[in-house]
Amino acid sequence: MDEEALFEVAVPTGRQGGSLADPLNSATPLAVRMRPQTLDELAGQGHLLGDGSPLRRLVEADEPTALLLWGPPGTGKTTIAAIVSAQTNRRFVEVSAVSAGVKEVREVIDAARRQLAAGGHQTVLFVDEVHRFSKAQQDALLPGVENRWVTLVAATTENPFFSVISPLLSRSLLLTLEPLTDDAVRAVVGRALTDERGLAGAFSLDVDAEDQLVRLAGGDARRALTYLEASANASRSLGRDAITIEALEAAVDRAAVRYDRQGDQHYDVISAFIKSIRGSDVDAALHYLARMVEAGEDPRFIARRLVILASEDVGLADPSALTTAVAAAQAVQLIGMPEARLNLGQAVIALALAPKSNAVIRAVDAAVADVRAGKIGSVPVHLRDAHYRAAGQIGHGDGYLYAHSDPRGVAPQRHVPDLLIDATYYRPTTHGAEEQYAARLERIKMILADDEGRGRDR
Repeated sequence: MDEEALFEVAVPTGRQGGSLADPLNSATPLAVRMRPQTLDELAGQGHLLGDGSPLRRLVEADEPTALLLWGPPGTGKTTIAAIVSAQTNRRFVEVSAVSAGVKEVREVIDAARRQLAAGGHQTVLFVDEVHRFSKAQQDALLPGVENRWVTLVAATTENPFFSVISPLLSRSLLLTLEPLTDDAVRAVVGRALTDERGLAGAFSLDVDAEDQLVRLAGGDARRALTYLEASANASRSLGRDAITIEALEAAVDRAAVRYDRQGDQHYDVISAFIKSIRGSDVDAALHYLARMVEAGEDPRFIARRLVILASEDVGLADPSALTTAVAAAQAVQLIGMPEARLNLGQAVIALALAPKSNAVIRAVDAAVADVRAGKIGSVPVHLRDAHYRAAGQIGHGDGYLYAHSDPRGVAPQRHVPDLLIDATYYRPTTHGAEEQYAARLERIKMILADDEGRGRDR
C-alpha cells in the first residue's frame, strides 16, 4: 500500500486554489498559506535561529539529525518540519500519533529505505503529538532514526522527559519552542495583512481589534491567523474593508472583554482577583479569573500572582497553598491554554478557601525594614565560620551548641546580633495550621531565653 494513501503529505506553501483578486476565495486556510518558507520567516524563536545553531546547520548545511520539538501549539513545530523538508529537497511525510499505529509507521520507514536504496530523495518523517505514541510505537521509529533512513522531526506539547522513551530522546536533538510574544504575533498578523500569500492588502485592522486579536491568540500564531481570516470574512459580509473589534467578536463567537493589559482595567481586575481570594470569596475570584482568561491575559502572569499570594495571604495557615500554586504555574508551562484554565481554577478555589495569614509578609518586611535602617550588627562569634585553618585561634565557633545534640532539638543559645537582641519579626496568627506554629514558637522562645543572659555577655 502506498504510504501517501495512508498519511497526509504536506502541500507546498504558497497560494493554493485561490485567485490574486480575491484573497479570501481560497481552498487553503490563511494559516497554511502564510506558513513560513524559510527559517528567517519563522516568528518568535530567535533562540533557535542564530548563526551556526543546530537547526540552521540541519537546514542550510543539510546535516542529518533527528529533531524533537517541544512547545505549545502554534509556535512553529509543523512549520520547522516543512522547512527542513523544502530546503533540503526531501520528501515530507506526516503521520499523526492520534491515528497511526506501529504497522503504519514501519510502512513509512520501509518505503523511505527503499527509496534511498533506489537513489531517490530522502524523507522527512514528521510525527505530530509523538507523546501519544505508546512505547512500542516509539520503538518502531528507532531503526529509521539509527540508520538515517528518515530524518525524524517529532513534535510534542508535553515534557519529553516524561513522555518520550529514553532511546529516542537520546538520539534526537531537543529544541524547545517558546510561546510567541505579543510583538511576534503582531508581526505575523501584519505580514498576513499585506503579503500576497495572505490578504494582499485587501483589509485593514483597527487598533483595538488588533489588540484583542493578539490577546485571543495567546501566543499561538495559527490561532491568530485563523481568527484574522474569519474576521476578514465577517467584515466582507458587512461590506467593509476594515476589520473592527465587532467583526472580530462576531467571527470568533466571543465577546471582547474590555480589558487593556497595559491600562486601568488590567490593574483593576487583577486587584479585584487578589482581594477576592484574600477575602475568601471563591465565586468572585473565579469570576475575575474568567474575565482574565476570556480577555486573553497571559496565564503565566495569573499563575505568578497566585504563587505570590500563597505566601503573602495564606502562608503557614495552610503550608500546602504554596505547593498548590507552584504546581498550577508548572502546569501552565507544561500544558498551556485552554486546558490550563482548569489548573488555575483549582488553585484559585484552594487558595480562596484556605485559612488566611499575612504573618509571613509582615515578618519578612519587618526584618528588611530593620536591615535598611542600619540595624545589622556583627554575627555572634560562636556562630561564625570555624571550618578554615586558624579560625579557632580567633575564637570563631567557640561555645557553639549543636542543636541536634540537645534532646529538645533546640539549643539554648543566641543567634541574632547584639543590636537585635529584642527583635521579633514573625508573629503567627491562630488561623488554620499556623496555630500549631504559634504554640511551637512559644516553646522555642522559652528554650532560647535560657541563654539570654549569657548571650548578652558574649
